[in-house]
Amino acid sequence: MQTISTSLKQAVASGTVAGVATALAAGLAGRRETGSYAAPLNATSHIVWGDQAAMRNAPSLKYTLTGFLLNHASAIFWAAIHQRFFDGRTRLRGAENSLLRPLIGSAIVTGGAYLTDYYLVPKRLTPGFEKRLSGKSLATIYGVLALGLAAGSLLARKV
Repeated sequence: MQTISTSLKQAVASGTVAGVATALAAGLAGRRETGSYAAPLNATSHIVWGDQAAMRNAPSLKYTLTGFLLNHASAIFWAAIHQRFFDGRTRLRGAENSLLRPLIGSAIVTGGAYLTDYYLVPKRLTPGFEKRLSGKSLATIYGVLALGLAAGSLLARKV
């Protein structure tokens, strides 16, 4: 049985992998679609700064750092859920060491993240990427989140 402290450390480690990966994917998509690496993360900061944040292209501490930190916190939250149910340590009919478990789990958790982000929370709390990026880029970002959660979970097994 893991302690809360160990679980929290592993969720932070796994969420950091997923958060950095999604921020990079968003930045690359932003550069391709808007000419700005910072635009998608700036848009994420609309949660704190309002819709004017989504119109910012230039990197800044106010908008870009806030957006990055919000995205990162979200990734840690989803990593904690992924870890709780799919990291392979929870005993479930002999599947403890299966590589498929974290992969399938990450797809399920990421699907839950998408539903939560775009159907359950108020518009003010959406990730904001949708304000600057195409649906194809959003799908890529969520795919990267899934891969990041799985990779982070597999790396956390070694800790």
